[in-house]
Amino acid sequence: MESDAYLADCRARLAFDLLANTWNSVVLWSLRDGPTRHGELREKIGGISSKVLTETLRRLEFNGLVERRTSGTPRIAYALTPLGQSLLGPIDAFGAWAFEHGDQVLAAQERHGG
Repeated sequence: MESDAYLADCRARLAFDLLANTWNSVVLWSLRDGPTRHGELREKIGGISSKVLTETLRRLEFNGLVERRTSGTPRIAYALTPLGQSLLGPIDAFGAWAFEHGDQVLAAQERHGG
């Protein structure tokens, strides 16, 4: 990778920015099993307000990672697009890294008064 690979306008930085928001990754991961309605998604995730979930879904839709689907009545479900599905691998890898090294990070934070 070139030395300027992480400049503000580069593609790699764009990808990191997408995953920098904790809720983006959590919502994407929660949609991995298929279309899910807003309320079900909120229950599945836990700890997220309705407002924050709506904002996150809109942001993910804006970036082409999630799509809104209507099924007849006013029922709306959210689903990953193929682009959103392509992020599941990196999210899984990042989660595996956190599972393996999370204790070390927490210990370092504790040593530094975190």
